[in-house]
Amino acid sequence: MLYGDSLGDLRAESTYKGIKILKSESPENKSYLFIDLEIKSKAKPGKVPIKLFKDKKEITQIEYSLLTRVNGSASRKGYNTEDVIYLITPDRFANGDPENDQIHGMKENPDRALKNGRHGGDIEGIRQNLDYISKMGFTAIWSNPVLENDMPKYSYHGYAITDFYKVDPRMGTNASYKDFCQEANQKGIKIIMDMILNHTGSSHWWMTNPPTKDWFNYYNQPYTETNHRKTIQADPYSAAEDLAILEDGWFVPTMPDMNVRNPWLANYLIENTIWWIEYAGLSGIRMDTYFYPDEDFMAEWSRRVMEEYPNFNITGEVWYENPSIVSYWQKGKQNSNGYVSYLPSLFDFPIQSALQKALLAPEDRDGGWLHLYEMLALDFQYANPMQLVVFPDNHDMTRIYTQLGEDQAKLKMALAYTLTIRGIPQIFYGTEVLMTSPPQRDDGLVRSDFPGGWIGDDKNAFSGQGLSTEQTDTQEFLRRILTWRKGATAIHHGQITHFVPQQGVYVFFRYDDHQKVMIILNKNVNITTLKLDRFKRILGDSITGTEIISGKTIDLNNEILLSGPGPMIVEIK
Repeated sequence: MLYGDSLGDLRAESTYKGIKILKSESPENKSYLFIDLEIKSKAKPGKVPIKLFKDKKEITQIEYSLLTRVNGSASRKGYNTEDVIYLITPDRFANGDPENDQIHGMKENPDRALKNGRHGGDIEGIRQNLDYISKMGFTAIWSNPVLENDMPKYSYHGYAITDFYKVDPRMGTNASYKDFCQEANQKGIKIIMDMILNHTGSSHWWMTNPPTKDWFNYYNQPYTETNHRKTIQADPYSAAEDLAILEDGWFVPTMPDMNVRNPWLANYLIENTIWWIEYAGLSGIRMDTYFYPDEDFMAEWSRRVMEEYPNFNITGEVWYENPSIVSYWQKGKQNSNGYVSYLPSLFDFPIQSALQKALLAPEDRDGGWLHLYEMLALDFQYANPMQLVVFPDNHDMTRIYTQLGEDQAKLKMALAYTLTIRGIPQIFYGTEVLMTSPPQRDDGLVRSDFPGGWIGDDKNAFSGQGLSTEQTDTQEFLRRILTWRKGATAIHHGQITHFVPQQGVYVFFRYDDHQKVMIILNKNVNITTLKLDRFKRILGDSITGTEIISGKTIDLNNEILLSGPGPMIVEIK
């Protein structure tokens, strides 16, 4: 895409070896020129001169940067069930470079006292703490968007992009992001980029001079908000009018809805995705608001990306608490309406909701652990439940420690379950040090500053300075499980057998040809005896195991005494 005065009247040519201009064309807005390049295998990296002609007269010349493609890029390995993802809101994690907190000419300045303001965290802050993340045992980082969000206010979260090819200068630069990704990879940490195809920020330069009249949905029309009805695409009785509002309506007034049915825009977004994968060396994508854009475009976008990178991974956000809707979007699902998806992974919102309910609800015939047990039993609806991303909370909801009434034992059970059940676990930054938020969702406080990320902080979670006994204990608890999990093949790829919860105790097993693990989640305050006879088929002849959190040897002959609420993860010998 070229943008400038009267570019639409020009014709493009290039004599660069290995490059062929297939076509150059302009929409009705003559400030834009779209050029399709064919890059052949013999093309060498370098500055590609592109001459622009009007009739036979050369008007100007531009340079297109053809970057080096890393050998084996197409076979890059994405994040998978062997990984554990650390979710970071960059503006709230660590301020590694205070010099970029305020950038001349950008609309919003820093104000750490404002819960919805910019606090100064950046890419450099994450880079400086890669060793902490690695030593905790995380093997992947998903950060909220780092691209330019030059909005007048409330821009820290990153979801109102104003330039799809530019890192926000208050976060760093394109080069610093690329260097960060490379350093993380060297330390064994994969990088997952948060992307948005549904909308952009209202301060994007497209809004004042769009390439086409239909570049945005409801452009220069009365504000129309999406209806947020997440069942519509799969609903056999839904009205076409309602589907149009879902896919074309705006998310909020500051986030214009892009019309991805426009072929120029569709291609622009697909190629932008591939460019970032190549440029930064990404290992995956988290796709925001996956079901809001046109569903056929989302299928084509994911098909194109996964066709280019067959071992890559993408997780889509479909926030719904029923697996019948979430499963609709996964690759391999046979949908009754014939919709074919190419999306490998989704966030498991149904399990997240059931986990919270299970830990809070009293144990009775239909409550307690049964919420979780019966939700997991619905995995038959998914084409591949093992590829779902499981999580206790994220940046869009009240923090899990708060959800669970600041009960440390319940938090530990939530973490143990997330890290041992099928799928790819994701943990939100600060969970390891018991970060809290208001009971009612308040995004600015949910995404509060990580202690120690700013000079002068009273507490420092990176070093442990000033942390309470409970915070240090939870941090160590998580580190031990994550460290053990790296070599736990049964957790990565093994089968699952879970037993109907009884008397406040939920037991399930993960096992493969090399390892067998028993997970016990106990809600009882008093000492409880867990008889093992009902598990003999899986325990077999094993008589002992090692509880990986405490390191204690567990006798598996007849019964286990559970001394109080909390989890046990027993690696069976």
